[in-house]
Amino acid sequence: MATSPQLISIPTGLLPADGRFGCGPSKIRPEALKALVASGSAIFGTSHRQAPVRALVGSVRAGLRSLFHLPDGYEIVIGNGGSTAFWDIATLCLIESRSQHLVFGEFSSKFADAATAAPFLGDPTVISVAPGSHPMAVAEDGVDVYALTHNETSTGVAMALARPAGIADDALVVVDATSAAGGITFNVAETDVYYFAPQKCFAADGGLWVAIMSPRAIERARRIAASGRWIPAFFSLTTAIDQSRLNQTYNTPALATLHLFNSQLQWMLDRGGLPFAAGRSLASSRALYEWASRSSYASPFVANEAMRSPVVGTIDLDPSIDFNDVCLALRANGIVDTDPYRKLGRNQLRVGMFPAIDSADVVALTACIDYVVSQLT
Repeated sequence: MATSPQLISIPTGLLPADGRFGCGPSKIRPEALKALVASGSAIFGTSHRQAPVRALVGSVRAGLRSLFHLPDGYEIVIGNGGSTAFWDIATLCLIESRSQHLVFGEFSSKFADAATAAPFLGDPTVISVAPGSHPMAVAEDGVDVYALTHNETSTGVAMALARPAGIADDALVVVDATSAAGGITFNVAETDVYYFAPQKCFAADGGLWVAIMSPRAIERARRIAASGRWIPAFFSLTTAIDQSRLNQTYNTPALATLHLFNSQLQWMLDRGGLPFAAGRSLASSRALYEWASRSSYASPFVANEAMRSPVVGTIDLDPSIDFNDVCLALRANGIVDTDPYRKLGRNQLRVGMFPAIDSADVVALTACIDYVVSQLT
């Protein structure tokens, strides 16, 4: 090694304006943070059952309805606990008998694991491929939930959403969109449940889950709840539906998360909605992948260009260059959270490219990586 990573000083002219490239929690726009502080005691320290907080929840729900152009009958449901909680909620409240899961990374496996462990369900079908691509759903008798993942955060693989051909009319298409929602365009009508959390594209903090639910999914949740299946109160989807219709959550919500969430939503809507937001991520991803494709020491991990995520970029490095050295040098210069997903175990960088991140900063990041590598070799 030519230089200790922490001692590398990147020229100021190469540095991005904002060095946050994490894949969750993601960069929060400084303007949203200022607005959060300026809100003072308007909502903080007040009851979430009263008008000010309910108005905030209502604004988030209305903003999401507008952003995603919901079909008639689809509803925005909000609950406590994040996407991790929703895997258990979906297992308890949406799968009647059996599910089919597409697994192509760490997070797409979580729902499959929950369904496999549930003693009241039949064994799920799990269709898996090695990280770097994604499988396709297959119509199957007896399956009433098809579990897809819009974007696999651990690997940087995205999949186009479409209702699988030939599945039963009453089967539900349930999509984990945690890192995709707000950064990738899609047709909501191809899904029955599109669930996510606000700490990625929506540039907020954690602690909440959001589900866009079709009338068929709402009816399914109510039928299962009425069947006598034991469902803990915290995981009751029907409770979350009823509370959301009142612009409330079952438990006290994270108010800072809601405020930041709403700020990001309004920022997106004021500038053109989902096409604007997704366009920013697409511009950033093009810059990253084009740089990596030209590089002598870096290459996109996802070989199929159609599967490369516009919101999470994974870049393999030549074995002669240790990703940890690169990340240490970047962090010493204020560029943070470019580390790979730990369980993937590859010598690579992972770059968040959510809508709040400026594409010019992604371009600057690539220049900084080039500089660091030149000093390390």
